[in-house]
Amino acid sequence: MNGADEVVAAAPGGPPPAPLDWKFSQVFGERTAGEEVQEVDIISAIEFDKTGDHLATGDRGGRVVLFERTDTKDHGGSSRRDLERMDYSVSRHPEFRYKTEFQSHEPEFDYLKSLEIEEKINKIRWCQTANGALFLLSTNDKTIKFWKVQEKKVKKVSEMNVDPLKTVANGSVASSSSLSSPKTHLANGGCQSFSSLSNDISFPPGGIPSLRLPQVTSHETSLVARCRRVYAHAHDYHINSISNNSDGETFISADDLRINLWNLEISSQSFNIVDVKPTNMEDLTEVITSAEFHPTHCNTLAYSSSKGSIRLIDLRQSALCDSHAKLFEEQEAPGARSFFTEIIASISDIKFAKDGRYILSRDYMTLKLWDINMDSGPVTTFQVHEYLRPRLCDLYENDSIFDKFECCLGGDGLRVATGSYSNLFRVFGCGSGSTEATTLEASKNPMRRQVQTPSRPSRSLSSSITRVVRRGAESPGVDANGNCFDFTTKLLHLAWHPTENSIACAAANSLYMYYA
Repeated sequence: MNGADEVVAAAPGGPPPAPLDWKFSQVFGERTAGEEVQEVDIISAIEFDKTGDHLATGDRGGRVVLFERTDTKDHGGSSRRDLERMDYSVSRHPEFRYKTEFQSHEPEFDYLKSLEIEEKINKIRWCQTANGALFLLSTNDKTIKFWKVQEKKVKKVSEMNVDPLKTVANGSVASSSSLSSPKTHLANGGCQSFSSLSNDISFPPGGIPSLRLPQVTSHETSLVARCRRVYAHAHDYHINSISNNSDGETFISADDLRINLWNLEISSQSFNIVDVKPTNMEDLTEVITSAEFHPTHCNTLAYSSSKGSIRLIDLRQSALCDSHAKLFEEQEAPGARSFFTEIIASISDIKFAKDGRYILSRDYMTLKLWDINMDSGPVTTFQVHEYLRPRLCDLYENDSIFDKFECCLGGDGLRVATGSYSNLFRVFGCGSGSTEATTLEASKNPMRRQVQTPSRPSRSLSSSITRVVRRGAESPGVDANGNCFDFTTKLLHLAWHPTENSIACAAANSLYMYYA
């Protein structure tokens, strides 16, 4: 069972997978009680690499921090699932350690537009590894950078021309500075200047016994991050997405109105493949909010809009993909329109399932799972913020209604997750017949505020296995302990390990990791 084919097509009559029991694994950058969080330290991006052995985070200060997995090194890098299949006793939970960090972006100022450009990292994407080096893309609002992180051996000169045990006539000891000295040292401690060398120079009989050639030895290794390329000046608006192509050669970058296609090797030019900018900006009705390449088809990508729709485009159709191959949107219920309808319908994030069959989207109120072979509506809708509907006016006043929550899918396609307020995140089962809907808190005790919400009954679209369900019914405005939800603490960024049930999520400047 690999990929998301089992998301809604579980075996007929087979029981749904049991809800996962999530446990705390690690925390990096944990805050002490009352500690004030610096704005530059707040995490703004999280991404696992394809193997799950490395994790990268970006923050508002323009830094990228890398972590590497340590608990599988004793078994040749095999994944936890592979070890379990081979009957290894895996007693420890997945463990990561700090690897290195580097300053990816600096604050800039656009003098032509009198605009400050923040250093905040918007997205990070891992690229293919080569020769033991790690490669990744990082972007702020305007500039994308291609980084190479590699171990470099620190080389030092260990032996010099002069035997350190022998001292010179005046008592001084030869040191490493002699390497750069324009003098040649003799065995008895004397020296002869190169500038005064002549043909009648005499050497001791048998030569100089203590003459040694310098030897360079490697004492230790250090990680060095080097910016290989800078992809700049291609976006008039803020970049909201970057995504690698499965061909390993190209990637896309998207802003509010355009999507550009880049070659990793060429930073001087890009191709504009989607342009939704109208001739008259007053006619603008929607903007691009997220874009992602299909995980296996290099000619296919999807992008979402502020109107709640997802468009699937095929790069083979035309150079400028103004027309879409498929459109996914949910029809608005009659009489349900209000001032907030378009705001809460705006999609903040989309993710392809591992096999590319399904797309997960997150808007302000819900998570939706779409089958790319069925454009009549979402396969499943998970209610995340339905309990906030009576408070939309307050959320609009304090701008919380514009918060952009990310979403992610499990590697096996059986579960999805997204963040919420009060540093909570929710995990839903999306297998056929599953009622799993778990609320967890980003803390050392994730089950402390758990609120189990009953599922709504499924309604069948047809006689086929594909079903449309709505789950995660309305939660109260308070948690299990009677505490009001805190709209100032929000869990926007999280990532699911590609092969295991392990989630990394960001709560302000802290990185929490959980496993099941």
